[in-house]
Amino acid sequence: MATAFNDALPKHHEATGTEKRVILASSLGTVFEWYDFYLYGLLATIISAQFFSGVNETTGFIFALAAFAAGFAVRPFGALVFGRLGDLVGRKYTFLVTMGLMGLSTFTVGVLPSYASIGVAAPIMLVLLRLMQGLALGGEYGGAATYVAEHAPNNKRGLYTSFIQTTATLGLFAALLVVIGTRTMIGEDAFKEWGWRVPFLVSAILLGVSMWIRMQLQESPVFQKMKEEGTNSKAPISEAFGNWKNARWALIALLGAVAGQAVVWYTGQFYALFFLEKMLLVDGATTNILIAVALAIGTPFFVFFGWLSDRIGRKKIILAGCALAAVTYFPAFHLLAEAANPALAKAQVAAPVSVVVNHDECSVQFDPIGKNKFDAKSCDIAKSFLAKSAVSYSNVGAEAGAIAQVKVGTATFTAPDPAKVTGEERKAAIEAFQKEVKAALAAAGYPAKADPEAMNTPLVVAVLTYLVLLVTMVYGPIAALLVELFPTRIRYTAMSLPYHIGNGWFGGFLPTTAFAMVAATGDIYYGLWYPIGICALTVVAGLLFLPETFRRNIDD
Repeated sequence: MATAFNDALPKHHEATGTEKRVILASSLGTVFEWYDFYLYGLLATIISAQFFSGVNETTGFIFALAAFAAGFAVRPFGALVFGRLGDLVGRKYTFLVTMGLMGLSTFTVGVLPSYASIGVAAPIMLVLLRLMQGLALGGEYGGAATYVAEHAPNNKRGLYTSFIQTTATLGLFAALLVVIGTRTMIGEDAFKEWGWRVPFLVSAILLGVSMWIRMQLQESPVFQKMKEEGTNSKAPISEAFGNWKNARWALIALLGAVAGQAVVWYTGQFYALFFLEKMLLVDGATTNILIAVALAIGTPFFVFFGWLSDRIGRKKIILAGCALAAVTYFPAFHLLAEAANPALAKAQVAAPVSVVVNHDECSVQFDPIGKNKFDAKSCDIAKSFLAKSAVSYSNVGAEAGAIAQVKVGTATFTAPDPAKVTGEERKAAIEAFQKEVKAALAAAGYPAKADPEAMNTPLVVAVLTYLVLLVTMVYGPIAALLVELFPTRIRYTAMSLPYHIGNGWFGGFLPTTAFAMVAATGDIYYGLWYPIGICALTVVAGLLFLPETFRRNIDD
């Protein structure tokens, strides 16, 4: 594998033996941590059924995404805890602690009883394990990036740290391969019932390999020299964020680089996956394969853009990626829909669906306590059925008190009035209404699921690859930029916090926020406004305040 790293380097950039070991050991260990962390995201639909089956389907999926996001919510706290430890004790030992915590948490998810077995205790324990994973990951990335950067020559820092940038995607890719392989070997029904646990259990093997790899590392020479001289920080958190000079750079890094990078990352890899499966009705196995192919094509560009940032600078590449994302997300996802499920895209144009009602009288199609059956208002009866059927619709205003109507093309269907029917009569009326609308949707060409034979697979892969390429633009140079913004004595702490606020909060909450926006409006594309808005903010803040850092000496 060391040869593979050298093959990826231009001849005049060939690494020394020590540098190769540092890159390999840091990168491979981090790949395994990302594998552990992202398994949950890949299996969110199945986990929704296993652990949130006590609520309606739409709410269950949003809950599953919220539990996914819980791991991101605590990443900044992990950055503070382990960043402080890394600046006080050292980079290497912090690696070992974060890896052990991550591996054990992931393995435990694989043996966790489902909701059907132990009730509400199951999702509670699941969320607690996600929180432990998030804490571990909060300390991992900053350490790996700092460790590699402090071993790299000044003119190769973007190139060397770009290998760390591949680890998140390679971890996701590895998780995809294990999921696809397990699904293929045991079949989809068995996978949904019990086979989904296998990828989590495999993490025990990866934990052992990762720990062994990390044990081979020596401490960063820059940190070791600083510690021997007694110049390392005794209070890295207060020095990094209690001092406005340093805290200002953390804020600039967050808003002018990391926030945009984060939403591009999660839109291009996770939101695209969820969009294919939940909105475009592509089956889970096919979705996994399509994403895996795009990742395989796009991953080498992390190294390319890291190398390029050593030549022309970090800032312009990151901001260009954010700008392209803001401008092209809507056409890209529309094209993805047309290629992945052409029948659905055609039906949406030929026979658009709308709900005619006074919007103020509707509930948001999200139930935080799992008790709302959405049958107390005619509007909710109409919208909950369309949301469950993954049908995109527009809202048309009506006068107060009007009974909701669903229009499919030119056909109109009036929802039951809950004030006039109760009990079994209401249930029968709702079922009759849903049956009529379902038949009208089928007649208008709305498919129950995507047809693999009709899918334009090369075009789907091309769009997904484009989304991954945007990810490589913003993510490839980001580690080098963050390392270069802060002094050695507080580097681990200072760079970790903005990175994990950006990726943990701005990025990690993206799937939950975007799908809640879709549920609230009925428009399957409406959730894209979230990453577009954040990207626009980053471009403006980056142009105004973010400095170029690629020629800085970080050894001081």
